[in-house]
Amino acid sequence: MTLAILWAVAALAAADSTWTFEAETPGSLPAAWSAAKTGEGPGSVWKVVAAQRDGKQNQALAQTSPEGASSLFNLCVVKDVKQADVDLSVELKAISGNNDRGGGLVWRYRDAGNYYVTRVNPLEDNFRVYHVVNGKRTQLATADAKLSPDQWHTVRAVQRGDHIQCYLDGKLLLDVQDATIKEAGAIGLWSKSDAVTWFDNVALKTPLKE
Repeated sequence: MTLAILWAVAALAAADSTWTFEAETPGSLPAAWSAAKTGEGPGSVWKVVAAQRDGKQNQALAQTSPEGASSLFNLCVVKDVKQADVDLSVELKAISGNNDRGGGLVWRYRDAGNYYVTRVNPLEDNFRVYHVVNGKRTQLATADAKLSPDQWHTVRAVQRGDHIQCYLDGKLLLDVQDATIKEAGAIGLWSKSDAVTWFDNVALKTPLKE
């Protein structure tokens, strides 16, 4: 490799981050993360929980409250990361929920009323991407997605400029352009209403150029 290529590879590697929760204290919110919500009433309780995976005991970050009105959005973001273009992924498991189920990723997050989100909902058998501006959520794209119950699934969002691509279990299902939110923002996790969901292996990379 030339020196320029080596520097480029090193810069990309330095920008990569992964959050796992094995070293975190069960029952607590990790220090690097901050919880938020929109909507009134009970619900939106984020903490580290024991999570069985592949026959082994593991830990995950979870939205644990089985309460929440249909208008409640549960958010948990990394405090000290701001990025505009992202290649972001998470492994999640939908545990329960009657009003809503599942969850997903947020990025270009400015506050609890302004961000992009992609999420999967096993109750509705769909996978969607939205922008949220001043608390108003607008759907940008949707795809049918029937998930196997009681299994881990991988949600991935890639945004370069105004081009957004969202993957479910490695398959590109959503491909849209939207320039509503241009600024760099935080990245994090999302669920809605009473959806109890486990999240693990949150990974952030700087996307390769198209």
